[in-house]
Amino acid sequence: MKAIKPTQVDEHFLDALLGIESSKIGFYGEVKQMIQELETANLGLRVKKTELQAVFDAISDGVVIYDHDGLVQHRNHVCPRLFPKETLIGKSCRALFHPDQSMAPSSCPVEKALRGESSQLSFSISHNDSGRNSFYDVITTPIATPGEDPVGGNRALVFIRDVTDRRSRELQLLQAEKMSSIGVLAAGVAHEINNPMTSVAVYAEALQRRFREDVTLAGDQRLLDFPKYLEIIIREVYRCKGIIDNLQSFSRKADGVFGRVDLNIIIGEVLELVRHKVRDGNITLRDNLSDLLPAAQGDASALRQVFLNLILNALQAIEEVGSVTIETDLVDSQAVVRVIDTGSGIAAEMQDLIWNPFFTTKVVGKGQGLGLAVTYDIVEKHHGTIDVYSKAGEGTTFTVKLPKC
Repeated sequence: MKAIKPTQVDEHFLDALLGIESSKIGFYGEVKQMIQELETANLGLRVKKTELQAVFDAISDGVVIYDHDGLVQHRNHVCPRLFPKETLIGKSCRALFHPDQSMAPSSCPVEKALRGESSQLSFSISHNDSGRNSFYDVITTPIATPGEDPVGGNRALVFIRDVTDRRSRELQLLQAEKMSSIGVLAAGVAHEINNPMTSVAVYAEALQRRFREDVTLAGDQRLLDFPKYLEIIIREVYRCKGIIDNLQSFSRKADGVFGRVDLNIIIGEVLELVRHKVRDGNITLRDNLSDLLPAAQGDASALRQVFLNLILNALQAIEEVGSVTIETDLVDSQAVVRVIDTGSGIAAEMQDLIWNPFFTTKVVGKGQGLGLAVTYDIVEKHHGTIDVYSKAGEGTTFTVKLPKC
């Protein structure tokens, strides 16, 4: 057997033979490394995209991105609730901000953003079906496009916030402040009217007394009707004075001091204030006040507010013809007051909401939604209870129970 002789290999000759330096094996290694780097970068982009989408969806305002042509490019989940049609992908900014104009005006917030300007605005939408308005605040800011982007141009980032509840509360508080001022003025006017009414009553009584004492006047045929006229004048003057006194009592600021109060007297004073609302004869106002009702412990001024709110609500619940009845009673050592109307009633799903501040089913200008919330608060402070029983279309009964003295 021949011995194997070691062979001397020329490495340069082998490299040249295989073409390692110029072969695709080295290129494949570089491509593989680049693919790994791209996969790492894509993973990072997916993570960033997920994070940005989470942030995008977590924003409670409506968020819309318009492209350089003013068309909706993206929107978050809030927009379909606020403006389902106006913010559809591909919709123009015209659909939301200037539907009545074919061309975008210079004041359009999206157009401003596309020009590189940030802006803020507020707008409202009237709902003809409900008669109410919705209010929105809008903030727009430009999104600059990188210079190397072949498309070019800015995009617009738009935030839309529904501020209807806040604006309604502001308007209601403004109206409440206005009504408070009117109440102060009314109390002052009532005080000023009270003085001349007293003078009219005094002089009418003096004339009446003179007719009784002077027989010559009583025998004058021309003056036969005068005693009757004077009696009517005196009666009506004192009726006016009673209304004015009740108005002054009602407008007097509650001092929070509790004492013995006669609920029948308080209800009688309130009824005198509201009787003018039933003079057309369509609504009958009845009272059934128990003589056995005990005195209650409370703030008379605050309790006037309670029963005025309940009676006014009852009158407003009657659209055409009906009746309102106020009852007092003694039940289980408690003074009970019921305000019963034959009005439109309260739907079952709304009965738990009527005590919330600013909740109202009345049209604008008919109420602020504060009456029952204030009423509930006052009754609670008197350690009493207030309940409601109602069926839609069958009327409503509010029952107030207060501890007796």
